[in-house]
Amino acid sequence: MNFDAFITPLDELEDCALCPRNCHANRLAGKTGYCKSDASFNIASICIHRGEEPAISGTDGICNIFFDHCNLQCIYCQNHQISNNSSNRTIHHADLDKVISRITAILDLGINRVGFVSPSHFIPQMKMIINIIQSLGYKPVWVYNTNGYDKPETLRTLEGIIDVYLPDFKYRDSGLARKYSGAGDYPEIAAKALREMYRQKGAALIVDDNHAAESGIIVRHLVLPGHVSNSLHVLKFLSEELSPRIHVSLMAQYYPTKNVENHPKLGRGITETEYLQVVEEMEKLGMFNGWIQEFDSSEFYRPDFDHPHPFE
Repeated sequence: MNFDAFITPLDELEDCALCPRNCHANRLAGKTGYCKSDASFNIASICIHRGEEPAISGTDGICNIFFDHCNLQCIYCQNHQISNNSSNRTIHHADLDKVISRITAILDLGINRVGFVSPSHFIPQMKMIINIIQSLGYKPVWVYNTNGYDKPETLRTLEGIIDVYLPDFKYRDSGLARKYSGAGDYPEIAAKALREMYRQKGAALIVDDNHAAESGIIVRHLVLPGHVSNSLHVLKFLSEELSPRIHVSLMAQYYPTKNVENHPKLGRGITETEYLQVVEEMEKLGMFNGWIQEFDSSEFYRPDFDHPHPFE
Protein backbone atom coordinates (compact mmCIF):
# COMPACT_ATOMS: atom_id res chain seq x y z
CA MET A 1 0.00 0.00 0.00
CA ASN A 2 1.17 3.53 -0.77
CA PHE A 3 1.28 5.58 2.44
CA ASP A 4 2.54 8.82 0.86
CA ALA A 5 -0.68 10.69 1.66
CA PHE A 6 -0.29 9.92 5.36
CA ILE A 7 3.44 10.47 5.78
CA THR A 8 4.26 13.46 7.97
CA PRO A 9 7.44 15.54 7.57
CA LEU A 10 10.52 14.57 9.56
CA ASP A 11 11.83 18.14 9.63
CA GLU A 12 12.63 17.91 13.35
CA LEU A 13 15.40 15.46 12.49
CA GLU A 14 17.27 18.04 10.39
CA ASP A 15 18.51 19.68 13.60
CA CYS A 16 17.67 17.01 16.14
CA ALA A 17 17.00 18.21 19.68
CA LEU A 18 14.18 15.76 20.47
CA CYS A 19 15.72 14.52 23.69
CA PRO A 20 17.78 16.14 26.47
CA ARG A 21 21.05 15.32 24.68
CA ASN A 22 20.36 18.24 22.28
CA CYS A 23 22.85 16.92 19.73
CA HIS A 24 21.54 19.08 16.83
CA ALA A 25 22.61 16.37 14.37
CA ASN A 26 21.19 16.51 10.85
CA ARG A 27 19.72 13.02 10.85
CA LEU A 28 17.99 13.67 7.52
CA ALA A 29 21.46 13.89 5.98
CA GLY A 30 22.54 10.66 7.66
CA LYS A 31 24.41 12.35 10.49
CA THR A 32 23.98 10.87 13.94
CA GLY A 33 24.29 12.19 17.46
CA TYR A 34 24.48 10.45 20.82
CA CYS A 35 21.89 7.79 19.91
CA LYS A 36 23.69 6.90 16.65
CA SER A 37 20.32 6.93 14.84
CA ASP A 38 19.50 8.43 11.46
CA ALA A 39 16.06 9.31 10.04
CA SER A 40 15.02 5.78 9.07
CA PHE A 41 12.74 3.38 10.94
CA ASN A 42 15.31 1.80 13.21
CA ILE A 43 13.10 -0.88 14.75
CA ALA A 44 14.67 -3.95 16.30
CA SER A 45 11.51 -5.95 16.97
CA ILE A 46 7.75 -5.82 16.61
CA CYS A 47 6.18 -8.53 18.70
CA ILE A 48 3.37 -9.55 21.02
CA HIS A 49 4.50 -9.10 24.60
CA ARG A 50 2.54 -10.67 27.43
CA GLY A 51 4.98 -9.90 30.23
CA GLU A 52 4.19 -6.25 30.91
CA GLU A 53 2.10 -5.07 33.87
CA PRO A 54 -1.42 -6.59 33.81
CA ALA A 55 -2.93 -3.20 32.94
CA ILE A 56 -0.57 -2.90 29.96
CA SER A 57 -0.53 -6.44 28.55
CA GLY A 58 -4.23 -6.97 29.19
CA THR A 59 -5.55 -10.47 28.60
CA ASP A 60 -4.05 -10.93 25.13
CA GLY A 61 -0.76 -9.02 25.24
CA ILE A 62 0.42 -5.79 23.66
CA CYS A 63 1.97 -5.14 20.26
CA ASN A 64 5.36 -3.74 21.31
CA ILE A 65 7.58 -1.83 18.91
CA PHE A 66 11.18 -1.86 20.14
CA PHE A 67 13.31 0.92 18.69
CA ASP A 68 17.04 0.40 18.28
CA HIS A 69 19.60 2.31 20.33
CA CYS A 70 18.82 4.64 23.22
CA ASN A 71 19.46 8.12 24.59
CA LEU A 72 20.74 6.50 27.79
CA GLN A 73 23.47 3.90 27.97
CA CYS A 74 22.71 2.03 31.18
CA ILE A 75 25.55 -0.39 31.78
CA TYR A 76 23.15 -2.98 33.23
CA CYS A 77 20.43 -2.67 30.54
CA GLN A 78 18.39 -5.84 30.15
CA ASN A 79 17.74 -4.94 26.49
CA HIS A 80 21.45 -4.36 25.82
CA GLN A 81 21.36 -6.28 22.53
CA ILE A 82 19.36 -3.46 20.94
CA SER A 83 20.02 -0.46 23.20
CA ASN A 84 23.81 -0.39 22.79
CA ASN A 85 24.65 2.60 20.60
CA SER A 86 27.88 0.99 19.43
CA SER A 87 26.13 -2.16 18.22
CA ASN A 88 26.24 -3.07 14.54
CA ARG A 89 23.44 -5.64 14.73
CA THR A 90 21.04 -6.02 11.82
CA ILE A 91 17.82 -4.03 12.06
CA HIS A 92 14.86 -6.24 11.22
CA HIS A 93 12.13 -3.67 10.51
CA ALA A 94 13.62 -0.64 8.74
CA ASP A 95 11.05 -0.44 5.92
CA LEU A 96 7.82 1.49 6.60
CA ASP A 97 5.61 -0.92 4.63
CA LYS A 98 6.94 -3.87 6.62
CA VAL A 99 6.49 -1.99 9.90
CA ILE A 100 2.85 -1.20 9.17
CA SER A 101 2.12 -4.71 7.89
CA ARG A 102 3.58 -6.30 11.00
CA ILE A 103 1.64 -4.01 13.36
CA THR A 104 -1.69 -4.45 11.57
CA ALA A 105 -1.21 -8.23 11.45
CA ILE A 106 -0.96 -8.23 15.25
CA LEU A 107 -3.91 -5.85 15.66
CA ASP A 108 -5.96 -8.13 13.42
CA LEU A 109 -5.50 -10.88 16.02
CA GLY A 110 -7.68 -8.83 18.39
CA ILE A 111 -4.91 -7.10 20.33
CA ASN A 112 -5.96 -3.48 20.82
CA ARG A 113 -2.88 -1.80 22.27
CA VAL A 114 0.43 -0.72 20.78
CA GLY A 115 3.50 0.17 22.83
CA PHE A 116 6.51 2.16 21.66
CA VAL A 117 9.59 1.07 23.64
CA SER A 118 12.49 3.54 23.93
CA PRO A 119 10.82 6.05 21.60
CA SER A 120 12.38 9.30 22.88
CA HIS A 121 14.77 9.63 19.91
CA PHE A 122 12.17 8.51 17.35
CA ILE A 123 9.19 10.77 18.07
CA PRO A 124 8.58 11.86 14.42
CA GLN A 125 8.71 8.25 13.20
CA MET A 126 6.41 7.20 16.04
CA LYS A 127 3.89 9.89 15.12
CA MET A 128 4.01 8.77 11.50
CA ILE A 129 3.25 5.18 12.48
CA ILE A 130 0.33 6.33 14.64
CA ASN A 131 -1.01 8.52 11.83
CA ILE A 132 -0.91 5.69 9.29
CA ILE A 133 -2.38 3.02 11.60
CA GLN A 134 -5.27 5.34 12.52
CA SER A 135 -5.84 6.22 8.87
CA LEU A 136 -6.38 2.51 8.23
CA GLY A 137 -9.26 2.49 10.71
CA TYR A 138 -7.52 1.01 13.77
CA LYS A 139 -7.99 2.68 17.14
CA PRO A 140 -5.62 0.97 19.57
CA VAL A 141 -4.52 2.30 22.94
CA TRP A 142 -1.13 3.96 22.40
CA VAL A 143 1.49 3.37 25.11
CA TYR A 144 4.66 5.45 25.44
CA ASN A 145 7.19 3.16 27.17
CA THR A 146 10.18 5.36 28.00
CA ASN A 147 13.30 5.45 30.17
CA GLY A 148 12.10 8.82 31.51
CA TYR A 149 14.90 10.85 29.91
CA ASP A 150 12.50 13.07 27.94
CA LYS A 151 12.13 16.79 27.33
CA PRO A 152 8.85 18.25 28.62
CA GLU A 153 8.46 20.33 25.46
CA THR A 154 8.67 17.14 23.36
CA LEU A 155 6.14 15.41 25.59
CA ARG A 156 3.76 18.34 25.17
CA THR A 157 3.56 17.51 21.45
CA LEU A 158 2.17 14.09 22.42
CA GLU A 159 -0.78 15.43 24.39
CA GLY A 160 -3.96 14.01 22.92
CA ILE A 161 -1.97 11.38 21.01
CA ILE A 162 -0.52 9.10 23.68
CA ASP A 163 -3.08 7.34 25.87
CA VAL A 164 -0.84 5.75 28.51
CA TYR A 165 2.56 6.92 29.68
CA LEU A 166 4.81 4.13 30.99
CA PRO A 167 8.00 5.88 32.14
CA ASP A 168 10.90 4.62 34.18
CA PHE A 169 12.07 6.69 37.10
CA LYS A 170 15.52 5.25 37.64
CA TYR A 171 17.39 7.62 39.91
CA ARG A 172 17.19 10.45 42.41
CA ASP A 173 20.97 10.21 42.82
CA SER A 174 22.82 12.13 40.11
CA GLY A 175 26.06 10.28 40.87
CA LEU A 176 24.44 6.93 40.14
CA ALA A 177 22.80 8.33 37.02
CA ARG A 178 26.15 9.56 35.72
CA LYS A 179 28.04 6.38 36.61
CA TYR A 180 25.47 3.84 35.45
CA SER A 181 23.62 5.61 32.61
CA GLY A 182 25.89 8.40 31.38
CA ALA A 183 23.42 11.13 32.38
CA GLY A 184 24.17 13.02 35.58
CA ASP A 185 21.18 15.28 34.92
CA TYR A 186 18.75 12.35 34.79
CA PRO A 187 17.08 13.04 38.18
CA GLU A 188 16.28 16.63 37.21
CA ILE A 189 15.26 15.84 33.63
CA ALA A 190 13.10 12.84 34.53
CA ALA A 191 11.39 14.79 37.31
CA LYS A 192 10.36 17.47 34.81
CA ALA A 193 9.20 14.83 32.34
CA LEU A 194 7.10 13.11 34.98
CA ARG A 195 5.52 16.39 36.00
CA GLU A 196 4.52 16.98 32.38
CA MET A 197 3.03 13.50 32.05
CA TYR A 198 1.19 14.06 35.31
CA ARG A 199 -0.12 17.41 34.05
CA GLN A 200 -1.56 15.63 31.03
CA LYS A 201 -2.99 12.56 32.77
CA GLY A 202 -3.26 13.13 36.52
CA ALA A 203 -3.03 10.29 39.05
CA ALA A 204 -6.04 8.27 37.92
CA LEU A 205 -5.53 5.21 35.75
CA ILE A 206 -8.61 4.70 33.62
CA VAL A 207 -9.21 1.03 32.76
CA ASP A 208 -11.68 -0.90 30.64
CA ASP A 209 -13.94 -3.77 31.71
CA ASN A 210 -10.95 -6.15 31.62
CA HIS A 211 -8.89 -3.83 33.87
CA ALA A 212 -6.57 -2.88 30.98
CA ALA A 213 -5.37 0.72 30.98
CA GLU A 214 -7.00 3.12 28.56
CA SER A 215 -5.51 6.37 29.88
CA GLY A 216 -3.09 7.45 32.59
CA ILE A 217 0.44 6.96 33.93
CA ILE A 218 2.27 3.97 35.36
CA VAL A 219 5.73 4.74 36.71
CA ARG A 220 8.25 1.92 36.72
CA HIS A 221 11.19 1.64 39.09
CA LEU A 222 13.80 -1.12 38.96
CA VAL A 223 15.40 -1.80 42.33
CA LEU A 224 19.18 -2.08 41.92
CA PRO A 225 21.41 -4.19 44.17
CA GLY A 226 23.10 -2.18 46.90
CA HIS A 227 21.10 0.96 46.16
CA VAL A 228 18.01 0.79 48.35
CA SER A 229 18.49 4.42 49.39
CA ASN A 230 18.07 5.57 45.77
CA SER A 231 14.81 3.61 45.51
CA LEU A 232 13.47 5.14 48.72
CA HIS A 233 14.17 8.64 47.40
CA VAL A 234 12.45 7.80 44.10
CA LEU A 235 9.30 6.77 45.96
CA LYS A 236 9.45 9.85 48.17
CA PHE A 237 9.54 12.09 45.10
CA LEU A 238 6.61 10.31 43.46
CA SER A 239 4.53 10.51 46.61
CA GLU A 240 5.31 14.10 47.55
CA GLU A 241 5.88 15.80 44.18
CA LEU A 242 3.20 13.97 42.16
CA SER A 243 0.70 11.97 44.22
CA PRO A 244 0.66 8.92 46.53
CA ARG A 245 -2.24 7.74 44.35
CA ILE A 246 -0.08 7.41 41.24
CA HIS A 247 0.34 3.86 39.96
CA VAL A 248 3.82 2.44 40.49
CA SER A 249 5.33 -0.76 39.14
CA LEU A 250 8.08 -1.74 41.57
CA MET A 251 10.32 -4.21 39.77
CA ALA A 252 12.40 -6.97 41.34
CA GLN A 253 13.52 -8.37 37.98
CA TYR A 254 17.09 -7.03 38.00
CA TYR A 255 19.74 -9.55 37.03
CA PRO A 256 23.38 -8.94 36.08
CA THR A 257 23.83 -9.15 32.31
CA LYS A 258 27.17 -10.21 30.88
CA ASN A 259 28.18 -6.54 30.77
CA VAL A 260 28.12 -6.20 34.56
CA GLU A 261 28.54 -9.73 35.83
CA ASN A 262 31.89 -8.77 37.40
CA HIS A 263 30.80 -5.31 38.59
CA PRO A 264 31.46 -4.76 42.34
CA LYS A 265 27.90 -3.49 42.96
CA LEU A 266 25.80 -4.64 40.02
CA GLY A 267 27.32 -8.08 39.59
CA ARG A 268 24.66 -9.75 41.74
CA GLY A 269 20.90 -9.84 41.94
CA ILE A 270 18.98 -7.91 44.56
CA THR A 271 18.27 -9.62 47.86
CA GLU A 272 14.79 -10.25 49.16
CA THR A 273 15.61 -8.01 52.12
CA GLU A 274 16.49 -5.14 49.79
CA TYR A 275 13.29 -5.49 47.82
CA LEU A 276 11.11 -5.78 50.91
CA GLN A 277 12.64 -2.58 52.31
CA VAL A 278 11.42 -0.72 49.25
CA VAL A 279 8.00 -2.38 49.34
CA GLU A 280 7.62 -1.37 52.98
CA GLU A 281 8.48 2.22 52.10
CA MET A 282 5.72 2.24 49.48
CA GLU A 283 3.26 1.17 52.13
CA LYS A 284 4.51 3.77 54.62
CA LEU A 285 4.01 6.47 52.00
CA GLY A 286 0.45 5.30 51.37
CA MET A 287 1.24 4.22 47.83
CA PHE A 288 -1.17 1.34 47.31
CA ASN A 289 -1.84 1.69 43.57
CA GLY A 290 0.27 -0.42 41.26
CA TRP A 291 2.19 -3.67 41.29
CA ILE A 292 5.02 -5.45 43.02
CA GLN A 293 6.76 -8.44 41.48
CA GLU A 294 7.41 -11.95 42.67
CA PHE A 295 10.92 -11.95 44.05
CA ASP A 296 12.14 -14.58 41.57
CA SER A 297 10.82 -12.60 38.58
CA SER A 298 14.35 -12.01 37.25
CA GLU A 299 14.24 -15.56 35.89
CA PHE A 300 11.36 -14.69 33.55
CA TYR A 301 12.44 -11.35 32.01
CA ARG A 302 15.47 -12.20 29.91
CA PRO A 303 14.70 -11.28 26.29
CA ASP A 304 16.76 -12.44 23.34
CA PHE A 305 16.41 -10.03 20.44
CA ASP A 306 18.20 -12.40 18.07
CA HIS A 307 14.88 -14.29 17.91
CA PRO A 308 11.68 -13.11 16.18
CA HIS A 309 9.83 -13.43 19.51
CA PRO A 310 12.33 -12.09 22.08
CA PHE A 311 10.22 -12.95 25.11
CA GLU A 312 9.23 -16.49 24.19
